Amino acid sequence: MNSSVEVKQPEIVVPAAGQTGLLVNGEWITPKKGRTLDVENPCRRTVITTIGASDAEDVDAAVAAATAAFPKWRRLASRSRGALLTELGNRITANVEEIARVLAAETGNALRTQSRPEVQSAAEVLRYYGGVVAEQKGETLPLGPGLFSYTTREPLGVVGAIIPWNSPVVLAAVKIGMALGTGNTLVLKPAEDAPLAVLKVAELAADLFPAGVFNVVTGTGIDAGAPLSKHANVAKVSFTGSLEVGQLVAHAVADRIGHATLELGGKSPCIVFPDAATPEHIDATVNGVIAAMRFARQGQSCTAGSRLYVHKDVFDTVMTRVVAKVNELRIGDALDERTDIGAIINAERYKEVRSFIAEAVEAGATTLTGSVPPAVEQADGFFPGPVIFTGIDNSWRVAREEVFGPVLVAIPFSTEQEVVQWANDTVYGLAAYVFTNDLTTAMRVTDQIDAGWLQVNRAGGQIPGMSYGGAKQSGIGAEYSIEGALESYTSRKSVTINV
Repeated sequence: MNSSVEVKQPEIVVPAAGQTGLLVNGEWITPKKGRTLDVENPCRRTVITTIGASDAEDVDAAVAAATAAFPKWRRLASRSRGALLTELGNRITANVEEIARVLAAETGNALRTQSRPEVQSAAEVLRYYGGVVAEQKGETLPLGPGLFSYTTREPLGVVGAIIPWNSPVVLAAVKIGMALGTGNTLVLKPAEDAPLAVLKVAELAADLFPAGVFNVVTGTGIDAGAPLSKHANVAKVSFTGSLEVGQLVAHAVADRIGHATLELGGKSPCIVFPDAATPEHIDATVNGVIAAMRFARQGQSCTAGSRLYVHKDVFDTVMTRVVAKVNELRIGDALDERTDIGAIINAERYKEVRSFIAEAVEAGATTLTGSVPPAVEQADGFFPGPVIFTGIDNSWRVAREEVFGPVLVAIPFSTEQEVVQWANDTVYGLAAYVFTNDLTTAMRVTDQIDAGWLQVNRAGGQIPGMSYGGAKQSGIGAEYSIEGALESYTSRKSVTINV
Protein backbone atom coordinates (compact mmCIF):
# COMPACT_ATOMS: atom_id res chain seq x y z
CA MET A 1 0.00 0.00 0.00
CA ASN A 2 1.39 3.39 -0.93
CA SER A 3 1.53 6.17 1.65
CA SER A 4 1.92 9.86 0.93
CA VAL A 5 4.87 11.69 2.37
CA GLU A 6 4.25 14.14 5.17
CA VAL A 7 3.35 17.59 3.94
CA LYS A 8 3.01 20.93 5.63
CA GLN A 9 -0.59 21.61 6.58
CA PRO A 10 -2.20 24.06 4.15
CA GLU A 11 -3.90 27.00 5.73
CA ILE A 12 -7.46 26.44 6.87
CA VAL A 13 -9.81 29.16 8.02
CA VAL A 14 -11.87 27.98 10.97
CA PRO A 15 -15.26 29.53 11.70
CA ALA A 16 -15.02 32.90 13.41
CA ALA A 17 -18.48 33.75 14.76
CA GLY A 18 -19.41 30.07 14.60
CA GLN A 19 -16.89 29.12 17.26
CA THR A 20 -19.38 30.33 19.84
CA GLY A 21 -21.29 27.18 18.92
CA LEU A 22 -24.79 28.64 18.92
CA LEU A 23 -26.76 30.43 16.21
CA VAL A 24 -30.03 31.43 17.86
CA ASN A 25 -32.54 33.93 16.50
CA GLY A 26 -30.04 35.16 13.93
CA GLU A 27 -27.24 35.84 16.43
CA TRP A 28 -24.10 33.95 17.38
CA ILE A 29 -24.06 33.46 21.13
CA THR A 30 -22.09 31.39 23.62
CA PRO A 31 -23.62 28.49 25.57
CA LYS A 32 -25.20 29.60 28.83
CA LYS A 33 -22.94 27.39 30.94
CA GLY A 34 -19.81 28.25 28.97
CA ARG A 35 -19.05 24.66 28.05
CA THR A 36 -16.64 23.90 25.22
CA LEU A 37 -15.43 20.99 23.12
CA ASP A 38 -12.23 20.42 21.17
CA VAL A 39 -12.36 19.56 17.49
CA GLU A 40 -9.46 17.37 16.40
CA ASN A 41 -7.71 16.52 13.15
CA PRO A 42 -7.79 12.69 12.93
CA CYS A 43 -4.92 12.60 10.44
CA ARG A 44 -2.57 14.34 12.87
CA ARG A 45 -4.29 13.78 16.21
CA THR A 46 -4.04 17.48 16.98
CA VAL A 47 -6.67 19.99 18.14
CA ILE A 48 -7.87 22.27 15.34
CA THR A 49 -9.87 24.61 17.54
CA THR A 50 -12.25 24.79 20.50
CA ILE A 51 -15.92 25.72 20.13
CA GLY A 52 -18.87 26.24 22.41
CA ALA A 53 -20.90 23.19 23.47
CA SER A 54 -24.63 23.40 24.05
CA ASP A 55 -26.84 21.65 26.57
CA ALA A 56 -30.58 21.40 27.19
CA GLU A 57 -30.90 25.04 28.24
CA ASP A 58 -29.34 26.19 24.96
CA VAL A 59 -31.55 23.82 23.00
CA ASP A 60 -34.57 25.36 24.71
CA ALA A 61 -33.50 28.81 23.53
CA ALA A 62 -32.99 27.64 19.95
CA VAL A 63 -36.34 25.84 19.84
CA ALA A 64 -38.07 28.90 21.30
CA ALA A 65 -36.59 31.08 18.54
CA ALA A 66 -37.64 28.60 15.86
CA THR A 67 -41.15 28.38 17.35
CA ALA A 68 -41.54 32.16 17.31
CA ALA A 69 -40.35 32.42 13.70
CA PHE A 70 -42.57 29.63 12.36
CA PRO A 71 -45.92 31.44 11.86
CA LYS A 72 -44.46 34.09 9.55
CA TRP A 73 -42.04 31.76 7.74
CA ARG A 74 -44.72 29.21 6.89
CA ARG A 75 -46.78 31.93 5.16
CA LEU A 76 -43.93 33.05 2.93
CA ALA A 77 -44.45 32.03 -0.69
CA SER A 78 -42.64 28.80 -1.41
CA ARG A 79 -40.83 30.35 -4.38
CA SER A 80 -39.47 33.02 -2.02
CA ARG A 81 -38.20 30.37 0.37
CA GLY A 82 -36.69 28.58 -2.59
CA ALA A 83 -34.86 31.71 -3.72
CA LEU A 84 -33.13 31.90 -0.33
CA LEU A 85 -32.04 28.26 -0.58
CA THR A 86 -30.66 28.91 -4.04
CA GLU A 87 -28.73 31.90 -2.74
CA LEU A 88 -27.23 29.82 0.05
CA GLY A 89 -26.17 27.26 -2.54
CA ASN A 90 -24.52 30.01 -4.56
CA ARG A 91 -22.70 31.31 -1.47
CA ILE A 92 -21.36 27.83 -0.77
CA THR A 93 -20.13 27.57 -4.35
CA ALA A 94 -18.28 30.85 -3.93
CA ASN A 95 -16.58 29.46 -0.81
CA VAL A 96 -16.06 25.82 -1.81
CA GLU A 97 -12.33 25.68 -1.22
CA GLU A 98 -12.39 27.30 2.21
CA ILE A 99 -15.21 25.05 3.44
CA ALA A 100 -13.67 21.92 1.89
CA ARG A 101 -10.31 22.45 3.60
CA VAL A 102 -11.98 22.75 6.97
CA LEU A 103 -14.05 19.66 6.20
CA ALA A 104 -10.97 17.64 5.25
CA ALA A 105 -9.10 18.70 8.38
CA GLU A 106 -11.88 17.76 10.83
CA THR A 107 -13.26 14.60 9.17
CA GLY A 108 -10.08 13.09 7.75
CA ASN A 109 -11.86 12.76 4.39
CA ALA A 110 -9.41 13.45 1.56
CA LEU A 111 -9.72 16.91 0.05
CA ARG A 112 -9.50 15.87 -3.60
CA THR A 113 -11.54 12.67 -3.57
CA GLN A 114 -14.14 13.47 -0.88
CA SER A 115 -14.29 16.84 0.85
CA ARG A 116 -14.22 19.14 -2.16
CA PRO A 117 -16.81 17.07 -4.09
CA GLU A 118 -19.01 16.93 -0.98
CA VAL A 119 -19.13 20.70 -0.61
CA GLN A 120 -19.90 21.08 -4.31
CA SER A 121 -22.69 18.53 -3.93
CA ALA A 122 -24.12 20.43 -0.96
CA ALA A 123 -24.47 23.54 -3.12
CA GLU A 124 -26.27 21.49 -5.79
CA VAL A 125 -28.66 20.04 -3.21
CA LEU A 126 -29.66 23.50 -2.01
CA ARG A 127 -30.13 24.76 -5.55
CA TYR A 128 -32.24 21.71 -6.32
CA TYR A 129 -34.60 22.34 -3.43
CA GLY A 130 -34.56 26.04 -4.22
CA GLY A 131 -35.94 25.22 -7.64
CA VAL A 132 -38.56 22.59 -6.77
CA VAL A 133 -40.15 23.74 -3.50
CA ALA A 134 -42.85 25.57 -5.46
CA GLU A 135 -44.23 22.07 -6.13
CA GLN A 136 -45.66 22.07 -2.59
CA LYS A 137 -49.10 21.66 -4.09
CA GLY A 138 -52.39 20.21 -2.97
CA GLU A 139 -55.22 18.46 -4.82
CA THR A 140 -58.87 18.98 -5.57
CA LEU A 141 -61.19 16.09 -4.74
CA PRO A 142 -64.37 15.36 -6.79
CA LEU A 143 -66.55 14.27 -3.87
CA GLY A 144 -69.86 15.11 -5.55
CA PRO A 145 -72.24 17.95 -6.52
CA GLY A 146 -72.31 20.89 -4.14
CA LEU A 147 -69.03 19.98 -2.50
CA PHE A 148 -65.72 21.70 -3.17
CA SER A 149 -62.97 19.73 -1.47
CA TYR A 150 -59.24 20.32 -1.64
CA THR A 151 -56.03 19.51 0.18
CA THR A 152 -52.97 21.55 1.04
CA ARG A 153 -49.48 20.56 2.14
CA GLU A 154 -48.79 22.17 5.51
CA PRO A 155 -45.38 22.42 7.24
CA LEU A 156 -45.10 20.55 10.52
CA GLY A 157 -43.47 23.23 12.69
CA VAL A 158 -40.02 23.18 14.28
CA VAL A 159 -37.69 20.52 12.87
CA GLY A 160 -34.77 19.23 14.89
CA ALA A 161 -32.07 17.87 12.58
CA ILE A 162 -29.14 15.79 13.84
CA ILE A 163 -26.36 14.96 11.40
CA PRO A 164 -23.31 12.67 11.60
CA TRP A 165 -19.63 13.34 10.98
CA ASN A 166 -19.02 11.27 7.87
CA SER A 167 -20.71 13.61 5.32
CA PRO A 168 -21.71 16.58 7.46
CA VAL A 169 -21.91 19.35 4.87
CA VAL A 170 -24.05 17.61 2.27
CA LEU A 171 -26.31 16.15 4.95
CA ALA A 172 -26.73 19.58 6.50
CA ALA A 173 -27.72 20.86 3.06
CA VAL A 174 -30.29 18.08 2.69
CA LYS A 175 -31.87 18.87 6.07
CA ILE A 176 -31.82 22.63 5.44
CA GLY A 177 -33.29 22.28 1.97
CA MET A 178 -36.06 19.88 2.95
CA ALA A 179 -37.06 21.54 6.22
CA LEU A 180 -36.86 25.22 5.29
CA GLY A 181 -38.04 24.74 1.73
CA THR A 182 -41.33 23.22 2.91
CA GLY A 183 -41.97 26.03 5.40
CA ASN A 184 -40.69 24.53 8.65
CA THR A 185 -38.17 26.24 10.89
CA LEU A 186 -35.00 24.42 11.88
CA VAL A 187 -32.66 23.68 14.77
CA LEU A 188 -29.62 21.89 13.37
CA LYS A 189 -27.13 19.96 15.50
CA PRO A 190 -23.85 19.04 13.81
CA ALA A 191 -21.77 16.10 14.97
CA GLU A 192 -19.41 16.89 17.82
CA ASP A 193 -16.46 15.38 15.91
CA ALA A 194 -17.02 17.45 12.75
CA PRO A 195 -19.00 20.65 13.33
CA LEU A 196 -16.66 23.22 11.77
CA ALA A 197 -17.53 23.00 8.07
CA VAL A 198 -21.24 23.05 8.95
CA LEU A 199 -20.60 26.15 11.04
CA LYS A 200 -18.89 27.71 8.02
CA VAL A 201 -22.09 27.09 6.06
CA ALA A 202 -24.15 28.50 8.93
CA GLU A 203 -22.06 31.67 8.85
CA LEU A 204 -23.01 32.09 5.20
CA ALA A 205 -26.68 31.58 6.09
CA ALA A 206 -26.83 33.69 9.26
CA ASP A 207 -27.93 36.93 7.53
CA LEU A 208 -29.94 35.20 4.82
CA PHE A 209 -32.97 33.75 6.58
CA PRO A 210 -35.24 35.72 8.92
CA ALA A 211 -34.21 35.54 12.57
CA GLY A 212 -35.15 32.25 14.20
CA VAL A 213 -35.81 30.36 10.98
CA PHE A 214 -32.40 28.66 10.96
CA ASN A 215 -30.68 27.88 14.25
CA VAL A 216 -27.62 25.82 15.16
CA VAL A 217 -26.66 24.11 18.42
CA THR A 218 -23.35 22.31 18.85
CA GLY A 219 -22.43 19.80 21.53
CA THR A 220 -22.49 16.12 22.26
CA GLY A 221 -25.30 13.74 21.46
CA ILE A 222 -26.10 13.31 25.14
CA ASP A 223 -26.02 17.00 26.08
CA ALA A 224 -27.56 18.55 22.94
CA GLY A 225 -28.85 15.83 20.63
CA ALA A 226 -30.98 14.02 23.19
CA PRO A 227 -32.69 17.21 24.50
CA LEU A 228 -33.43 18.23 20.91
CA SER A 229 -34.98 14.88 20.00
CA LYS A 230 -37.03 14.84 23.20
CA HIS A 231 -38.18 18.47 23.09
CA ALA A 232 -41.95 18.86 23.35
CA ASN A 233 -42.01 21.74 20.84
CA VAL A 234 -40.03 19.95 18.14
CA ALA A 235 -42.65 18.64 15.72
CA LYS A 236 -40.24 16.50 13.74
CA VAL A 237 -36.77 15.03 14.16
CA SER A 238 -34.65 14.22 11.15
CA PHE A 239 -31.77 12.00 12.21
CA THR A 240 -28.93 10.46 10.23
CA GLY A 241 -26.63 8.14 12.15
CA SER A 242 -26.28 4.72 13.68
CA LEU A 243 -29.05 2.20 14.21
CA GLU A 244 -28.48 2.20 17.98
CA VAL A 245 -28.87 5.97 18.35
CA GLY A 246 -31.69 5.98 15.83
CA GLN A 247 -33.64 3.62 18.06
CA LEU A 248 -33.28 6.07 20.96
CA VAL A 249 -34.43 8.95 18.77
CA ALA A 250 -37.41 6.95 17.56
CA HIS A 251 -38.47 6.24 21.15
CA ALA A 252 -38.11 9.90 22.12
CA VAL A 253 -40.25 11.04 19.20
CA ALA A 254 -42.83 8.30 19.65
CA ASP A 255 -43.41 9.27 23.27
CA ARG A 256 -44.94 12.57 22.10
CA ILE A 257 -46.46 11.19 18.85
CA GLY A 258 -44.08 13.29 16.79
CA HIS A 259 -42.71 12.84 13.30
CA ALA A 260 -39.35 11.34 12.40
CA THR A 261 -37.14 10.67 9.43
CA LEU A 262 -34.42 8.16 10.26
CA GLU A 263 -31.54 7.34 7.91
CA LEU A 264 -29.62 4.68 9.77
CA GLY A 265 -26.97 2.06 9.12
CA GLY A 266 -26.39 -0.38 6.32
CA LYS A 267 -24.56 -3.54 5.36
CA SER A 268 -25.11 -3.20 1.67
CA PRO A 269 -24.62 -6.06 -0.82
CA CYS A 270 -22.65 -5.59 -4.02
CA ILE A 271 -23.31 -8.33 -6.57
CA VAL A 272 -21.17 -9.06 -9.63
CA PHE A 273 -22.55 -11.36 -12.33
CA PRO A 274 -20.24 -13.07 -14.86
CA ASP A 275 -21.20 -10.85 -17.81
CA ALA A 276 -19.93 -7.79 -15.87
CA ALA A 277 -16.43 -9.29 -15.78
CA THR A 278 -15.83 -9.72 -19.51
CA PRO A 279 -12.75 -7.95 -20.92
CA GLU A 280 -14.79 -5.00 -22.20
CA HIS A 281 -16.61 -4.49 -18.88
CA ILE A 282 -14.30 -5.57 -16.09
CA ASP A 283 -12.50 -2.26 -15.60
CA ALA A 284 -15.79 -0.40 -15.09
CA THR A 285 -17.03 -3.14 -12.77
CA VAL A 286 -13.87 -3.11 -10.65
CA ASN A 287 -14.00 0.67 -10.37
CA GLY A 288 -17.66 0.36 -9.40
CA VAL A 289 -16.95 -2.20 -6.69
CA ILE A 290 -14.27 0.04 -5.17
CA ALA A 291 -16.53 3.09 -5.36
CA ALA A 292 -19.45 1.18 -3.86
CA MET A 293 -17.28 0.18 -0.90
CA ARG A 294 -16.51 3.88 -0.31
CA PHE A 295 -12.82 3.09 0.20
CA ALA A 296 -12.00 6.75 -0.55
CA ARG A 297 -14.07 7.69 2.50
CA GLN A 298 -12.35 5.02 4.62
CA GLY A 299 -15.51 2.93 4.32
CA GLN A 300 -17.27 5.43 6.60
CA SER A 301 -20.56 5.43 4.78
CA CYS A 302 -23.89 3.84 5.58
CA THR A 303 -24.24 2.99 1.86
CA ALA A 304 -20.89 1.18 1.66
CA GLY A 305 -21.18 -1.98 -0.43
CA SER A 306 -19.20 -3.91 2.17
CA ARG A 307 -20.57 -7.37 1.29
CA LEU A 308 -19.19 -8.24 -2.14
CA TYR A 309 -20.74 -11.28 -3.84
CA VAL A 310 -18.93 -12.32 -7.03
CA HIS A 311 -20.00 -15.25 -9.20
CA LYS A 312 -17.64 -18.17 -8.67
CA ASP A 313 -16.76 -18.38 -12.38
CA VAL A 314 -15.19 -14.89 -12.31
CA PHE A 315 -14.31 -14.58 -8.62
CA ASP A 316 -10.55 -14.91 -8.97
CA THR A 317 -10.42 -12.64 -12.01
CA VAL A 318 -12.46 -9.90 -10.38
CA MET A 319 -10.77 -10.06 -6.99
CA THR A 320 -7.27 -9.98 -8.50
CA ARG A 321 -8.19 -6.76 -10.29
CA VAL A 322 -9.94 -5.27 -7.26
CA VAL A 323 -6.97 -5.93 -4.98
CA ALA A 324 -4.50 -4.49 -7.49
CA LYS A 325 -6.58 -1.35 -7.91
CA VAL A 326 -7.07 -0.86 -4.17
CA ASN A 327 -3.34 -1.24 -3.60
CA GLU A 328 -2.74 1.72 -5.91
CA LEU A 329 -4.72 4.06 -3.65
CA ARG A 330 -2.62 6.51 -1.68
CA ILE A 331 -3.24 6.81 2.06
CA GLY A 332 -2.28 10.03 3.80
CA ASP A 333 -3.09 13.47 5.11
CA ALA A 334 -6.56 14.56 4.04
CA LEU A 335 -5.29 18.01 3.08
CA ASP A 336 -2.69 16.62 0.69
CA GLU A 337 -3.94 16.77 -2.91
CA ARG A 338 -2.18 13.48 -3.62
CA THR A 339 -4.18 11.57 -1.01
CA ASP A 340 -6.92 9.16 -2.10
CA ILE A 341 -7.81 7.78 1.36
CA GLY A 342 -7.69 9.75 4.60
CA ALA A 343 -8.26 8.85 8.25
CA ILE A 344 -10.92 7.30 10.47
CA ILE A 345 -12.73 10.02 12.44
CA ASN A 346 -11.50 9.35 15.99
CA ALA A 347 -9.76 6.93 18.37
CA GLU A 348 -12.97 5.20 19.40
CA ARG A 349 -13.94 4.35 15.82
CA TYR A 350 -10.35 3.38 14.95
CA LYS A 351 -10.30 0.91 17.85
CA GLU A 352 -13.61 -0.58 16.75
CA VAL A 353 -12.49 -1.01 13.15
CA ARG A 354 -9.21 -2.53 14.33
CA SER A 355 -11.18 -4.94 16.52
CA PHE A 356 -13.26 -6.16 13.56
CA ILE A 357 -10.12 -6.75 11.50
CA ALA A 358 -8.23 -8.53 14.29
CA GLU A 359 -11.20 -10.77 15.11
CA ALA A 360 -11.60 -11.88 11.49
CA VAL A 361 -7.87 -12.55 11.14
CA GLU A 362 -7.79 -14.58 14.35
CA ALA A 363 -10.83 -16.58 13.20
CA GLY A 364 -9.00 -17.64 10.05
CA ALA A 365 -10.25 -15.29 7.35
CA THR A 366 -8.07 -15.07 4.26
CA THR A 367 -6.66 -11.57 3.81
CA LEU A 368 -6.35 -10.56 0.16
CA THR A 369 -4.89 -7.18 1.10
CA GLY A 370 -4.33 -5.17 4.28
CA SER A 371 -3.53 -6.19 7.83
CA VAL A 372 -4.38 -5.45 11.45
CA PRO A 373 -3.46 -1.78 11.95
CA PRO A 374 -1.30 -0.59 14.85
CA ALA A 375 -2.90 -0.09 18.25
CA VAL A 376 -4.22 3.42 18.79
CA GLU A 377 -1.34 4.19 21.16
CA GLN A 378 1.18 3.57 18.34
CA ALA A 379 -0.77 5.34 15.59
CA ASP A 380 0.34 8.81 14.49
CA GLY A 381 -2.97 9.16 12.70
CA PHE A 382 -6.06 6.99 12.41
CA PHE A 383 -5.15 5.22 9.14
CA PRO A 384 -6.27 1.56 9.19
CA GLY A 385 -5.86 1.09 5.43
CA PRO A 386 -8.16 -1.00 3.21
CA VAL A 387 -8.66 -4.65 4.13
CA ILE A 388 -10.29 -7.27 1.90
CA PHE A 389 -11.29 -10.63 3.39
CA THR A 390 -12.40 -13.85 1.77
CA GLY A 391 -12.73 -17.39 3.09
CA ILE A 392 -15.77 -16.40 5.17
CA ASP A 393 -19.54 -16.59 4.82
CA ASN A 394 -22.60 -14.60 5.82
CA SER A 395 -22.54 -15.86 9.40
CA TRP A 396 -19.33 -14.03 10.39
CA ARG A 397 -19.68 -10.86 12.45
CA VAL A 398 -17.58 -8.91 9.96
CA ALA A 399 -20.12 -9.90 7.29
CA ARG A 400 -23.18 -9.05 9.38
CA GLU A 401 -22.40 -5.92 11.38
CA GLU A 402 -21.64 -2.46 10.11
CA VAL A 403 -17.87 -1.99 10.45
CA PHE A 404 -17.93 1.63 9.25
CA GLY A 405 -14.34 1.28 8.14
CA PRO A 406 -12.44 0.22 4.99
CA VAL A 407 -13.21 -3.49 5.38
CA LEU A 408 -14.67 -5.46 2.47
CA VAL A 409 -15.73 -9.11 2.62
CA ALA A 410 -15.75 -11.03 -0.67
CA ILE A 411 -17.85 -14.18 -1.05
CA PRO A 412 -18.30 -16.28 -4.20
CA PHE A 413 -21.82 -17.35 -5.22
CA SER A 414 -23.18 -19.97 -7.62
CA THR A 415 -26.80 -19.09 -8.41
CA GLU A 416 -29.00 -16.02 -8.56
CA GLN A 417 -31.38 -17.48 -6.00
CA GLU A 418 -28.49 -18.06 -3.61
CA VAL A 419 -27.05 -14.57 -3.87
CA VAL A 420 -30.42 -12.87 -3.49
CA GLN A 421 -31.02 -14.88 -0.31
CA TRP A 422 -27.61 -13.84 1.05
CA ALA A 423 -28.14 -10.21 0.07
CA ASN A 424 -31.38 -10.11 2.06
CA ASP A 425 -29.97 -11.97 5.06
CA THR A 426 -29.48 -8.83 7.14
CA VAL A 427 -31.45 -6.50 9.41
CA TYR A 428 -30.39 -3.63 7.16
CA GLY A 429 -31.89 -2.53 3.86
CA LEU A 430 -30.36 0.78 2.83
CA ALA A 431 -28.47 0.28 -0.44
CA ALA A 432 -27.50 -2.42 -2.93
CA TYR A 433 -25.34 -2.56 -6.03
CA VAL A 434 -25.74 -4.93 -8.98
CA PHE A 435 -23.28 -5.30 -11.82
CA THR A 436 -24.65 -7.05 -14.91
CA ASN A 437 -25.17 -6.16 -18.54
CA ASP A 438 -28.31 -8.23 -18.88
CA LEU A 439 -31.35 -6.01 -18.38
CA THR A 440 -33.61 -8.91 -17.45
CA THR A 441 -31.22 -10.05 -14.74
CA ALA A 442 -30.87 -6.52 -13.43
CA MET A 443 -34.61 -5.95 -13.16
CA ARG A 444 -35.32 -9.39 -11.71
CA VAL A 445 -32.61 -9.11 -9.03
CA THR A 446 -33.33 -5.53 -8.00
CA ASP A 447 -37.00 -6.45 -7.67
CA GLN A 448 -36.08 -9.15 -5.15
CA ILE A 449 -33.55 -7.26 -3.02
CA ASP A 450 -34.93 -5.64 0.13
CA ALA A 451 -33.31 -2.22 0.02
CA GLY A 452 -34.47 1.33 -0.47
CA TRP A 453 -31.75 2.57 -2.84
CA LEU A 454 -30.39 0.31 -5.58
CA GLN A 455 -27.95 1.01 -8.39
CA VAL A 456 -27.10 -1.08 -11.43
CA ASN A 457 -23.67 -0.64 -13.03
CA ARG A 458 -23.28 2.54 -11.00
CA ALA A 459 -21.88 3.15 -7.52
CA GLY A 460 -21.83 6.93 -7.15
CA GLY A 461 -23.49 9.07 -4.52
CA GLN A 462 -26.98 10.47 -4.37
CA ILE A 463 -28.11 12.88 -7.06
CA PRO A 464 -30.57 15.64 -6.10
CA GLY A 465 -34.02 14.45 -7.09
CA MET A 466 -33.15 10.79 -6.50
CA SER A 467 -35.30 9.27 -3.76
CA TYR A 468 -33.01 7.94 -1.04
CA GLY A 469 -34.09 6.06 2.07
CA GLY A 470 -33.86 2.67 3.73
CA ALA A 471 -35.92 -0.44 4.26
CA LYS A 472 -36.07 -2.66 7.35
CA GLN A 473 -33.86 -1.29 10.17
CA SER A 474 -32.05 1.12 7.87
CA GLY A 475 -34.61 3.79 8.48
CA ILE A 476 -37.91 5.54 7.92
CA GLY A 477 -38.64 8.09 5.22
CA ALA A 478 -36.76 9.27 2.14
CA GLU A 479 -34.51 12.21 1.36
CA TYR A 480 -32.95 13.98 -1.63
CA SER A 481 -36.19 14.26 -3.61
CA ILE A 482 -39.09 16.70 -3.56
CA GLU A 483 -41.41 13.72 -3.00
CA GLY A 484 -39.43 12.80 0.10
CA ALA A 485 -39.60 16.36 1.36
CA LEU A 486 -43.36 16.58 0.91
CA GLU A 487 -44.01 13.17 2.44
CA SER A 488 -41.70 13.65 5.42
CA TYR A 489 -41.78 17.37 6.19
CA THR A 490 -45.43 18.29 5.55
CA SER A 491 -48.85 17.02 6.50
CA ARG A 492 -51.91 16.91 4.27
CA LYS A 493 -54.78 19.18 5.31
CA SER A 494 -58.19 18.40 3.81
CA VAL A 495 -60.85 21.12 3.45
CA THR A 496 -64.41 20.47 2.26
CA ILE A 497 -66.87 23.32 1.52
CA ASN A 498 -70.59 22.91 1.01
CA VAL A 499 -71.33 25.25 -1.88
